[in-house]
Amino acid sequence: MDNANGGQNDWNYWRRVANEQGAGISTGGNPGPGQTNVNAAPEMTDAEKRRQTATSIARKKVLEAYKMSPNDYKAPTQASPAPTINAEDWRKYHSAWQDYYQKYYGEYYGKAARDYVARERLKLEREQAENARKMVASEPDPAIDVEDVQEGYRERIRKTAEKRAKKMRKSRHFIPITLGILIILAGVFLQYNQVIIGNVMAYMSPGNSEVSEISALDPTISKAVHDSPTLMIPKLNIEVPVTFGEGTTVREMNIKMANGVANFSIPGASAVPGQIGNFVISGHSAGNVYERSQYKFIFSGLTRMAADDLIYMDYNGVRYTYKVTGTKTVDPTNVASLREIANENAGKPMITLITCTPLGSSKYRLLVYGEQIYPAYNNASSTEPATEEEKATEVEMPKNDETPLQQLWKWLTGQS
Repeated sequence: MDNANGGQNDWNYWRRVANEQGAGISTGGNPGPGQTNVNAAPEMTDAEKRRQTATSIARKKVLEAYKMSPNDYKAPTQASPAPTINAEDWRKYHSAWQDYYQKYYGEYYGKAARDYVARERLKLEREQAENARKMVASEPDPAIDVEDVQEGYRERIRKTAEKRAKKMRKSRHFIPITLGILIILAGVFLQYNQVIIGNVMAYMSPGNSEVSEISALDPTISKAVHDSPTLMIPKLNIEVPVTFGEGTTVREMNIKMANGVANFSIPGASAVPGQIGNFVISGHSAGNVYERSQYKFIFSGLTRMAADDLIYMDYNGVRYTYKVTGTKTVDPTNVASLREIANENAGKPMITLITCTPLGSSKYRLLVYGEQIYPAYNNASSTEPATEEEKATEVEMPKNDETPLQQLWKWLTGQS
């Protein structure tokens, strides 16, 4: 009998013994109650084949324990009587199985542990070798000359500097042109800054007023009057002090207008608030940006005034209310127009506001005039009319500050 037949007979033998011991395994035929027909088992899987191989090895170990070889062992036939297995034989059988599995798994896990340690050792050795290689690479090569390296850096720096210098030399001729353009632009701005900024300020709040209720003043009331002379124009949000005093030259008027607006009093137009005649006030519409006066744009919005707009003037504890009746544009030396306003409105207290026009220029003068509507002036005094000699005296109305070029020309020609 060969090994394969011996293994099969051996398996049949042990299966019959287990059946006789109550394991419930049938050797053939139809299974009885609680029994399984092993002859009808399905085809074995790979895992079952491996287990069968392990069983064959275990059988050899058991036979060695009984001092028998597979060829010497002959399983009893089915007709042979079932052998009797005592407790001692079963103990030896199980001990042989335990010894085998202990040795098998011991060898398996021992080999796995040795493989793991070997892999880790190899990994560590590779890391150490890589670190050593990097350290060697970072160390300066003794064969490299330090002076050669320094010379190389100097050469690179020199080439870079020469390249940039060449670019600068190519663009150097643009520097005078650029400076010239900037100087021209600066000169143009300084010359015409009054025009540029004046047109912007004309639609802002030139008076920087802190009184928000002036737009709601009632022309029929007289309360909350300022202690000092003050001009208020609600439409333009203007609230500005008024300076009185002698002096009607352009220079004298500019000094007074630096602190607000100023009374421009000439023969035939020298009235004060509440007096029959023409009360004249002058203010700047534009000024140079470098001047410190906060009132250099105070009358920049005067061109927006129209008929029936209200003007208020606080003077000597009384608030006088005027209603605009007209506007006109005249030459700077046409002071006679101020007397004409008084003559055309004879018997009435009048007010006239003067400023330069167009904005940023002193070419003409804008006159905005109106009559007093409050308080009543039935018993008001009148001013003296101008004499022929006074009318013949040449007087120029106040004007904006001169432009930088005008000031420079006067300085060069010794006019100032």
